[in-house]
Amino acid sequence: MTVRLYLNSDELTVQTEVLRCDATEGGFLAELAATPFHPQGGGQPADSGMIGSAQVLNVSSDGERVLHLLSEPVPLGPVTARVDAASRALHSGLHSAGHVLGYLGEQFGWQPVKANHRPGEAKVTFNAGPESRLPETEALQQGYAQLVAEQLPRRIVLREDGLREVSFGGKVTYACGGTHVANTAALPALGALQVKVKKGQLQIGYAPAP
Repeated sequence: MTVRLYLNSDELTVQTEVLRCDATEGGFLAELAATPFHPQGGGQPADSGMIGSAQVLNVSSDGERVLHLLSEPVPLGPVTARVDAASRALHSGLHSAGHVLGYLGEQFGWQPVKANHRPGEAKVTFNAGPESRLPETEALQQGYAQLVAEQLPRRIVLREDGLREVSFGGKVTYACGGTHVANTAALPALGALQVKVKKGQLQIGYAPAP
């Protein structure tokens, strides 16, 4: 089992241990005792960075293990793992923004059911509730700006059912295994939102402001 450090820590550079490293198609697959790298999943792309002298090309989950696809082999034993700060900030910002937009959509009677937080593809999809109404783009932007201004701190708890819950100020609360900004003040400014209803579902597309 890989210890997933990113679940409870924002540390990007850690000392860990390489347990195995095998040649595979497209590179070398390494397993660490503990990893700061978020694997692809939950609508969030994988972290990038370095493990020793090797570039991390992709990170994926395999049951309780996290597997790192590397550009070159690394020896077994102690190693320094470094997550790329820029890509982590981008992914954490987009993921957190998606949670906030999910919360705002709920204020208009919609229930978020899935989300994609990948750059260039980010959107939140909602099912209609009994009193749902189409939100205006301006109202969503104003609500987003208000939550940024409130500077709500992030809180992470492990629920009794085993799920990890991420919340901002007790308002924006979802079970989630992704990475997030530490405070809503660090949310990215958003460009124009794309709001539409398709096959009875509300979709809110979003991207960082240019």
